[in-house]
Amino acid sequence: MRIAHLSDSHLSIGPLSAGPAESLARAIGRALTLEPLPDCVVITGDLTEHGDPREYADLHAILDRCPIPVHLVTGNHDNADALRNEFAGTRYLAGGASTRYSVDYPEATVVVADSLVPGSPAGLLGAEQLTWIDDTLVLRPEFPALVAMHHPPVPVGIPFLDGMRLNDGPELAAVLRRHRNVARVLAGHIHRPVSVPFAGTLVTVAPSTFRQSSLRMHDAGAPGYLDEPTGFLLHLLNDALCVTHTVPVSHATAPTAFA
Repeated sequence: MRIAHLSDSHLSIGPLSAGPAESLARAIGRALTLEPLPDCVVITGDLTEHGDPREYADLHAILDRCPIPVHLVTGNHDNADALRNEFAGTRYLAGGASTRYSVDYPEATVVVADSLVPGSPAGLLGAEQLTWIDDTLVLRPEFPALVAMHHPPVPVGIPFLDGMRLNDGPELAAVLRRHRNVARVLAGHIHRPVSVPFAGTLVTVAPSTFRQSSLRMHDAGAPGYLDEPTGFLLHLLNDALCVTHTVPVSHATAPTAFA
């Protein structure tokens, strides 16, 4: 199974809205040129900049051009109510109206969690959702599982961003250690590609499709953003083995399926 892992598109409205939308469309278009095609796309949060309904409408228009399944994850810049209003009942929320859901593929299970805390840049799953993740992973123990959320559950060495990670990471680790089939924890939020061992598996953070954060490994201030190359991750699942590739987009000479 092949999973294209995108993140942090930050679609916006107003005079500067063209950049994020074009960058997301280009990333999806690049994924659609891979051979063979990914089986699905997972976008790990901060889908929009302000959580405005118009931003989700624009996102919907872009995603409707993608012929393969797309699974959406909430981030701290998102608005869960506006997201549900736009996407409830569609394939982007697995046909339901919840921002936490799972999708069973013949080769793997995709488990989408919601770490959004309204008004906070940090994330939290909470006891009820941790129980739901635990119960969901029990259902198909013979298949690899990918658990997707926006906030990384561990520090990544950038103090400013580490201060707004998933606040109940240790509790999530306790859940995941009970299951031997978690191939990856997919995350975003950092705007950089990062890999960190966690609870017997690996956290993989996808770069932003829009702009990257600087690698500022001290706490003198916010990292800021750079016009570094955009891209996404491609996770290749073969039974228990999961291989992750970084796929460049903005500085690549490869073709794109749509712009």
